Amino acid sequence: MLDLQRLRALHAVSVHGTVGAAAAALGFTPSAVSQQIAKLERETRTVLLEREGRGVRLTDEAWQLAATAVELLAVVERAETRLEERRGVPAGRLTVAAFASAARGLMPAVLADLAARHPALDARLTEVDPHLSVDLVAKGAVDLVVAHDWDIAPLPAPAGVEQASVGEDLCDLLVPEGHRFAGRAGVRREELGGERWICQPPGRVCHDWLLRTLRGAGHEPDIVHQADENPTLVALVAAGLGIALIPRLGRGPLPAGVVEVPLVPTPVRRLYALWRAGAARRPAIAETVRTLRTHWPEASARTASPARAE
Repeated sequence: MLDLQRLRALHAVSVHGTVGAAAAALGFTPSAVSQQIAKLERETRTVLLEREGRGVRLTDEAWQLAATAVELLAVVERAETRLEERRGVPAGRLTVAAFASAARGLMPAVLADLAARHPALDARLTEVDPHLSVDLVAKGAVDLVVAHDWDIAPLPAPAGVEQASVGEDLCDLLVPEGHRFAGRAGVRREELGGERWICQPPGRVCHDWLLRTLRGAGHEPDIVHQADENPTLVALVAAGLGIALIPRLGRGPLPAGVVEVPLVPTPVRRLYALWRAGAARRPAIAETVRTLRTHWPEASARTASPARAE
């Protein structure tokens, strides 16, 4: 008989691409995941993973088994949902994926609140970019996702995935002191031509949004520096190396040398919680979404007028 935990490990590798990433998502060590798959190979008398450079490649037989694992895990999820629904209280493990600034600016308070009020609920957070996290929840790799989109680039929800709005996060133009925009009451998008830009790398939601925004205003952006983390982007602005459009959530105090200027109209990104339709009745999902919405006003207020670091 096939062991469900071993199938879960194989499914995680198929979704995340590497043993290390699968282990991080499952909360195990890479060694533990490798052992689970090795046991599954012995049980099935089939080679499931093959070495490919520094990583691994799933064999055709592994992909077939991973597809079966998706079906079995969906059945287990429905059974667990029914049991939790009958008990009427949030319980069990809940895996949550959130983008970086939500993981920093919103999720700590949400997770602490859930832990204090629902000790039977084991909520676990992973930081994942929205482009990837929505696919992960659709494939059953995580239970709930906190993602975002922009006003000009809506986030599509895949079939079988439900979503609820959490709140709206505003974005500001950050410029070095002495810049031509510093001290302005507002800057229109049509005025942004000829600037040196600092932003996240290609493939990230914020990068794509910046390209669409500037091109929509008739400008081809000159992106001179790229970094994943917002604090790094802010530090590059403080060094006078360019300007950036950065959301407020999780941004933190601005350092000396950085001036915040409103962009007109103000860019807005919308936060959503997403989960699989099959788990919609699970109390843990409903309570987590409610808690996200409860804590959003506080998280939003903390970033409404960011303080300057001394």
